[in-house]
Amino acid sequence: MSAPTSSDYGASNPSAGAKPVDGSRPSLVIVDDPAPRVRRITLNRPEKRNALNNPLRGDLLDALRAADDDPEVRVTIIRGAGPSFSAGYDLGGGNEGTDLPHFTAGGEGQWPRHVTESWMSIWDLAKPVIAQVHGYCLAGGSELATGCDLVYVAEDAKMGYPAVRFGVPDMHFHAWFLGMRAAMEMMITGDSISGVQAVELGWANRAFPADDLDAEVLKVAQRIALIPSDIVQLNKRTVHRAMDVMGLRAAIRSGTELCALGIHQESFKAFIEDSKEKGLVAALQERDEPFGDYRTAEKHEV
Repeated sequence: MSAPTSSDYGASNPSAGAKPVDGSRPSLVIVDDPAPRVRRITLNRPEKRNALNNPLRGDLLDALRAADDDPEVRVTIIRGAGPSFSAGYDLGGGNEGTDLPHFTAGGEGQWPRHVTESWMSIWDLAKPVIAQVHGYCLAGGSELATGCDLVYVAEDAKMGYPAVRFGVPDMHFHAWFLGMRAAMEMMITGDSISGVQAVELGWANRAFPADDLDAEVLKVAQRIALIPSDIVQLNKRTVHRAMDVMGLRAAIRSGTELCALGIHQESFKAFIEDSKEKGLVAALQERDEPFGDYRTAEKHEV
């Protein structure tokens, strides 16, 4: 299958179909309504594999809240333009000159607390949100998808957190959604799992061939849209409240302190210095080269 492009999603270039934000720039999401009562939000930085910089995260959160407040919408889908759902947070300077999308108290650990608050806020929306995952779903991208109520994946999607090879994740969801053994393996290797494995382990609902993913996710959304929102929101919360009682939200919040601790480790400092000297791309290439995956995978293919 050829990788989806922004033209596949109703746009002929990366900014087409996007609405201006405060008159100064186009939105980094494309919003459409593919079926009655179904809202769809497409992350639209395909040239960056939808790396999550502050403007993109802000546009996404704004679009989600607008859908939640729209009486004509009963369910929302999030997907990515281009070859991937999202390759994670933008580490290449994409946040320079921008503000965080919403206030988070400053001090040690502000960043991991900020992003986990963002993704957990999806749980607090009244209406269900579906993550439609193809290609890479890494690091912050996997956090975003985890924060959604339902996750449907392409069979050949890759979900992982390669940043554990030099630091500590912002949002510690793995043990909750993958089980201890699989979570431990991913957390101490940085290896990814396929869409099929993600379903087997419980992180995703179902996997489909990549060519069928759009249509199959839309079918699920249309079934949800048949049920009145006042009922759906209560049933959505019964599941989330049960997870909260078991400690999920408290565990994820406490994990942000471990993330903050991670940046003070000598190995992390060494990686940052290395990336300053060699450049980020070269440092990441060197990080993944021994494993033969992610950005180095093509060099190891026979």
